[in-house]
Amino acid sequence: MQLRHLHTFGSHSPETIMHPLDNVIWQALGTRHASFAHGNGLARKFVPEVSSLAALLEPTPAGYEALASLMAEGDVAALAFEAPREPPGGWAVVRAAPMLQMVHQGDPVSSATSSDLPLIVELGSADAPEMLALAKLTQPGPFSIRTHELGVYLGIHYDGALVAMAGERLKIPGFTEVSAVCTHPDHTGRGYARILMAEVMGRIRSRGETAFLHVLEDNVRAIELYKHLGFAERVLLHLSVIRKNSESLEGSSLRSRE
Repeated sequence: MQLRHLHTFGSHSPETIMHPLDNVIWQALGTRHASFAHGNGLARKFVPEVSSLAALLEPTPAGYEALASLMAEGDVAALAFEAPREPPGGWAVVRAAPMLQMVHQGDPVSSATSSDLPLIVELGSADAPEMLALAKLTQPGPFSIRTHELGVYLGIHYDGALVAMAGERLKIPGFTEVSAVCTHPDHTGRGYARILMAEVMGRIRSRGETAFLHVLEDNVRAIELYKHLGFAERVLLHLSVIRKNSESLEGSSLRSRE
C-alpha cells in the first residue's frame, strides 16, 4: 500500500479540501478540545499539564514564532507534519521520526468474555501519577499528568499496581483517537493491549464515531496488532518534537552577522 503524504497547510480550493483527520491536532484544539487550548491565528497547543501536542496553521517562520509566543523557555512541543521539517532558529530538535496515522475500517471489535479476563477499571485523577509513571516507562507517546482529562482511560492492575492502559486523546467531530496503549514490560504477552483497545474502541463506536491512532513507523509489533484490530494505514506523517531554545536563535543571529 502506498501512503499519500499530507498537504494540509495553506488555503485550498473546495476540490482539494483534506480528509477530516488532516492537521488533526490543529482541528482538535479548535473544536472538541478547545477548552484545553492556548493559541492564536497561526499556532495552537495544549496546556502543558494536559499534553505537549501542538500544531501550526502553516509551517512557516511566522508559525513557529507564533508557537514560541505560547511557550516558556525550555518547553517542549510535539507536532506532526506532512514531511520532515527542520525548525528555524530558536528551537532545538528533541526527536524526529516517521509516524503512521491509521483509521479503523473493520468490523466492530468484540470484547473478550472469558471469566479469566483481568478486571478493567476506568482511570481518573487519583490514578494520574501511576499513569504518568507507566507512560514514562513504556513511552507510548506524549503523556502528561492531566492527559487523562481528554477522554476515557482504562487500565488493568496486577497486585495493586497499574500494568496496562489505553484511552482516548485527540477528538474532532466524528473521530476519536485511541492513545497511550501501553503495558509494563513485566506483563507483556498477555493480550492486555488488545483487551483494552477493544473496550476503548467499543465506546468510541457506541457514540457513532470512528477510531483512529498514531504509531511510529518502526513499531512493527504494534502496527501488526492494530491491523489485526481493523485499522488501516491512511497517511505517513512526520513527528517533530522541538524545544524552545533562545540560545540557538542567538547563535544563529551571531553567525548571520559574521
